[in-house]
This record gives sequence, C-alpha cells and structure tokens, in this order.
Amino acid sequence: MPSGSRHIARLDNGLTVILHPSHASSLISLWAWYGVGSGDERPGQTGISHWVEHMNFKGTRRLSREAMTDIVERHGGFWNGYTWLDQTTYVATAHRDALDDLLLLESERMSACVYDAAECESERTVIISELQGSENDPDQLLETEVTAAAMQVHPYRHPTIGWRSDLDAMTRDDLFGHYTRYYAPDNATVVVAGDIDPDEALARVSRAFGAIRPSGFARPLRTAEPEQQGERRVAIERPGHVGYLKIAHHAPAFTDDAFVPMLVLDAVLCGATGLNLWCSFRSAAGQRRSRLYRALVERSLASAVTGAQLPTRDAFLHLLSITAADGVALADVERAAVDAIDEVVRGGVTDEEVARARRQL
Repeated sequence: MPSGSRHIARLDNGLTVILHPSHASSLISLWAWYGVGSGDERPGQTGISHWVEHMNFKGTRRLSREAMTDIVERHGGFWNGYTWLDQTTYVATAHRDALDDLLLLESERMSACVYDAAECESERTVIISELQGSENDPDQLLETEVTAAAMQVHPYRHPTIGWRSDLDAMTRDDLFGHYTRYYAPDNATVVVAGDIDPDEALARVSRAFGAIRPSGFARPLRTAEPEQQGERRVAIERPGHVGYLKIAHHAPAFTDDAFVPMLVLDAVLCGATGLNLWCSFRSAAGQRRSRLYRALVERSLASAVTGAQLPTRDAFLHLLSITAADGVALADVERAAVDAIDEVVRGGVTDEEVARARRQL
C-alpha cells in the first residue's frame, strides 16, 4: 500500500477502498458509496434509488432491522444515508472498536438485504408523504420545477425522490431488481477514516467484502442534454408572504476543465460551501464579502442568497437561490442579481476575489 495520508486499494472483486488515518480522536467513520442515483433511473422508475436506500435500513438475511440499529447504537454511534443524482451513500461514525461490526453491517447491506413485501408497501407511504412535504415547501417546489425546465431530456431533470405516478406504480420486484443490479463491489467505494492502521484496516475490509461477487453490470446510456436555444422561465404563484427566485445556468461536469473555475466563480458570487452535498446546506464561508450578498442582502432586497455548484458525472446546473426581503418585488431582486452577474461577465473577477475563494475552498 502506498505511503501518505490517504491510501487507495482495489480488491479482486472490484471494490475500491480508501483509507485515511487520523488519530486526533478514538473515532472512526465508515462510508459506503454506490455509483447509482436518480441520474441512472429510467422513465417509470423515478425515485427508485432513493426508495432502495430506505429499504436498505430494513434488515438483511443475517441482521434484522433492530440488529442493524443496535450495531450502531451500542457503540454510541451515528448513522445515516442519502441519495442524489449520481450516488447513494451510507455513513456510520462510532468508536474505533466498532469497525468490524460496521463492516459487517455494510457488507450485509451490499449483498443480503431482504426486501420484505410488506415493508416495501409501508415505505411507499413514507416516501409519498416525504414527497408531499417537499411540494408544500415553496423553495423546494420551485427548485424541482426549475430543474425540470432547464434539463429537458437528461435524467437529472427528475427529482431524486421521484414523480408521484412512478411511486404509486413501482413494485417490490422493481426495487429488488434495482438493488441487485447496482449494489455490488464493482460499483462501490468503501471509505474508512479515523483512528486506524491502514494495513490492518484494509485486511479487515477485505475479510468483510472480499467474498462478494461483482455484478459486471453495464451502466445505462444517459441521453445528452442538447444546447439550450433561449431563456426559459418558470412562475409559480401560491398564497404566502415570501418570494423566492431561482436563477439556473448550465454548468460543467466534475471532470470538465471548466469545473474548478466555475467553483471559484460560485464562491466569488455567493461565498464558498465546498464540494460535499451536505456542505451545500451550511452557511457559505466569507459570504458577506461576496458579490451577490453585497448586491442583494446589504441593499435590503433579499434576506438570503446561496449558490450551488456541486460535482456531477454529467453537465448539470449552477443554481442561485434567493429569498426576497419582505415587501420587495421579485422583479427588483432579479434585476439586481442579473446586474451583478453581468458585471462579472463584463469585467471579470479580481485577483483578491480569486485568492479569497481559494482560501475558503
């Protein structure tokens, strides 16, 4: 295994293993990443990756749902999962003595989930309720509609939670088929960080996952989004006292040479949040000195402004989210935001802004 703070290995079955020792505390964190998300879903099965994520907390052939929970809780740990466009991820953090138990949990989750039919039906109700909750949140609803308008053919246009008709129609066999296709070592990365010895940790990961067979699946072809021919607008009117504005621009994929410059531009416009999806939910670093904060919040046109430029496999969107101040017309907010963006287009950004963005990122 190579030296350095991060160690990467690949098992014979295709599983990628990343180990990052850090001895600042006695904790370890185990992440299991799967290369499947809403961008891999076909029409009629939108939301299936997110639903499968839910089902993978419901028990395996060796571990009941209660036993899975007990593994984490008896070590005083935390666990969670999320699904997005290109990935489904599970995380557990606990004392270092929990590592073998957490590896057992994740190896079982990869290869032995049971998908009880009654549990699938019960979870359908939970997910539809979650969907209805997002539809009642005006900011989330607007983001869903703007994304669907901006991405007209690429599967990124579908909300991760899915469309209601698909959630009504999917079956237990649909869910289990999706699980068996994508949950395999050759479509996964296991990350262990914390108070570990890298060689010992790799041996333990190998014992837990090494016997799981690869799937050899072929990733489905995604329809490429054609070049947009003109401005598109979405207007939603509902009762309420707060106005929301979203401004979306097509943005490069993570592997595109333009991605990092776009990330820096987002930091200049809105402040830096980082690359992790969860980081996008926190306050941006240095936001008070960003262009749009000064143009909108300091002038009392908006109460909040955020930007999102996240890494994706294919080209997606840079999204500005603005909450109008009380009594301010959205047209005035839009005009000020567009003027600030146009100023960057005409004059670029300063060396000081780039240096600050690099420090924040």
